[in-house]
Amino acid sequence: MNKGQLIDKIAENADITKASAGRVLDSIINEVTAEVAGGGEVALVGFGTFKATDRAARKGRNPQTGAEIQIAASRAPGFKAGKALKDACNP
Repeated sequence: MNKGQLIDKIAENADITKASAGRVLDSIINEVTAEVAGGGEVALVGFGTFKATDRAARKGRNPQTGAEIQIAASRAPGFKAGKALKDACNP
């Protein structure tokens, strides 16, 4: 399912226009992004939790040359599925 199909389903299920559903979805995505980027987390009970995790600097290898390279520290977004979502995937 892509974003357009999700908007169609939201509009159908909530009995609202596709334009309104699109604005709602964009607003949710923007707020989750802002919260996670700011170091917070968003927990949707039963669905899951979005949060950023820190990755330490580490050494790696260039797969073409085999040369050792330094990989910089970074922050990565993450998602941990909630129990209801896990249960829905494993009936």
